[in-house]
Amino acid sequence: MLAESTVRKVIHVDMDAFFASVEQRDDPSLRGKPVAVGHGAARGVVAAASYEARTFGVKSALPSVTALRRCPDLVFVRPRFEVYRAVSQQIHAIFADYSDLIQPLSLDEAYLDVTANRRGIATAWLTAKEIRARILAETGLTASSGISYNKFLAKLASDHRKPNGQFAVTPDMGEAWVETLPVSRFHGVGPVTAAKMKRLGIETGGDLRAKPLDFLQRHFGSSADWYHAIARGQDHRPVNPDRVRKSSGSETTFRADLTENAEIEAGVLRMVDDVWGWCETRQAFGRTATVKVKYADFRQITRSRSRPTPITSYAELRDVSLELIRSVLPADKAIRLVGVTVSNFETVSAAAEEPQLFEAVSG
Repeated sequence: MLAESTVRKVIHVDMDAFFASVEQRDDPSLRGKPVAVGHGAARGVVAAASYEARTFGVKSALPSVTALRRCPDLVFVRPRFEVYRAVSQQIHAIFADYSDLIQPLSLDEAYLDVTANRRGIATAWLTAKEIRARILAETGLTASSGISYNKFLAKLASDHRKPNGQFAVTPDMGEAWVETLPVSRFHGVGPVTAAKMKRLGIETGGDLRAKPLDFLQRHFGSSADWYHAIARGQDHRPVNPDRVRKSSGSETTFRADLTENAEIEAGVLRMVDDVWGWCETRQAFGRTATVKVKYADFRQITRSRSRPTPITSYAELRDVSLELIRSVLPADKAIRLVGVTVSNFETVSAAAEEPQLFEAVSG
């Protein structure tokens, strides 16, 4: 347990254009070209885009036809999720050399609490620099990092010098730095909320800080305390390492509310990949899959399906998740968020009694 006077040192590491960068690493002919991971067919969707593609406005969840219209020279590459998961395991093995307190967020990003300074490196800044150098040396890929005294600021900071850079937010600059940023960059403020804040005269962290708590409670309900805290650079959430969990889930808030079936399904598949990467790495398999949908009006629904035996392959989780999301499509209103969760885990020892389950994983 940290003493009250101890300043926590948190690093957020985020791989640069992860899926696309892996493809460019493995195929030299793709380097320097605009690359989209996904399917270029008429109903295809971009799963990830290289930085060269992003300069044309190509981004994840964009329909392939729109992406090609924006960038006629765009090269589509089919996703290889098994490769991305393997590289992610390499990266997380590097993290483990620096901290026991590691909180993975997805295949390509994680928080590390390095307050204990396991390797005796002078500063958290130099620790982050060494981690990034090792990632480059061992995987051939670049990463960006943010260093700060809490998770909220570390995550904001990692995006500040992308790609292949790092940025630190120190305790004496945190509050003032947050005031200068647009609220649309804040974790937990999606496009719809950012638009609502703008209507209320809130466009920057400084604007948000100026609003009293009772004002935020009237307009944002249970989220008010979070907005009130982050406007002051405050976030007391600890970095939670892996532990016994009852479920594993991932969700994303889209940059713009979606109505097209293909775009919504692409978002679900990204979450499937995150969740399956966690399950496979830890050999933790659940019997229940749940898809969460939040609409533009913030109404939320879930659809679940349980099986008599655990879901033990990526294909199984993908198929059941697509079935669940398709049960609510076409959407009667725009969708702002989707999530996928696996629950009702079976222990590794219990699952091992049925070896055919693991054959499905490795096949």
